[in-house]
Amino acid sequence: MKKRHSAHKKRHQLMGYLFMSPWILGFILFTGIPFFYTIHLSFQNVTLTVKGWETTWNQFDNYLAAFFRNTEFIPGIINFVIYIAIYAPVIIIISFILAILLNQKIKFRAGFRLIYFLPVIIMSGSVMQQLMDTGSTHMSSIESAMIFKIIANYSDYLAYAIAFLFDNFSMVLWFTGIPIILFINGLQKINGSLYEAAQIDGASHWQMLWKITVPLIKPIVFVASVFTIVQLGMYNLNPVYKMIQDTIFNTQGGLGLASAFAWIYTVVVFAAIGVAFLLLRDKEESS
Repeated sequence: MKKRHSAHKKRHQLMGYLFMSPWILGFILFTGIPFFYTIHLSFQNVTLTVKGWETTWNQFDNYLAAFFRNTEFIPGIINFVIYIAIYAPVIIIISFILAILLNQKIKFRAGFRLIYFLPVIIMSGSVMQQLMDTGSTHMSSIESAMIFKIIANYSDYLAYAIAFLFDNFSMVLWFTGIPIILFINGLQKINGSLYEAAQIDGASHWQMLWKITVPLIKPIVFVASVFTIVQLGMYNLNPVYKMIQDTIFNTQGGLGLASAFAWIYTVVVFAAIGVAFLLLRDKEESS
């Protein structure tokens, strides 16, 4: 009986690997091999000739060019870090608030979710870029508001940050689509008896939010943060991302310099994810 059960289990595992094999093969061919090949290219001088692509070993010259000779890359990286520091927390906070609202037991809840998620699904990056190019996503009236003038008198940097967020608020809402789905999934998995017990003990909605919802949803916050950071890093309007794409077809740098740019950029993205992990990790587990 045990042998029959073991053979049946192995057959199921084999079928699982069989169905996964197209994805595994595609990942190896189109992601894995190019991923490691860019490491090789980052130490090469790649030039396009009549015979095709030719590579010559140049040691760390591409990385030295990225750090010391290129006048746009390092400022672009600094702007990207600021870009992440501003956008990622705002996207996560707005996503969490909207997820709580969309998770309420109200009539036509599915309809409200559809109304919100439909633009997120159908709008691609190119459509969003066209809207931003025409100024359709900007909220220019914010700078004429009285509260904004008061903030500007108090702090120019704070006023600039607020104006920057409101000018790109449509883009922020566009980025909240997937994090909201993650948060709704996490909220629906919280045991309702915890809230009932808290209400019996006299806890307010605010106390239940901070003592029950936030601690239990914290792992989802980290997953949503990772997704948001990666999505912001791969967005077409990101100046560093566009710089890497433009460098590929540049005769002076080409694929070699673009690969070095990409790997430095990847390290910065992973560093941002590491910061998110340190901020959101459970203190009890870390100790």
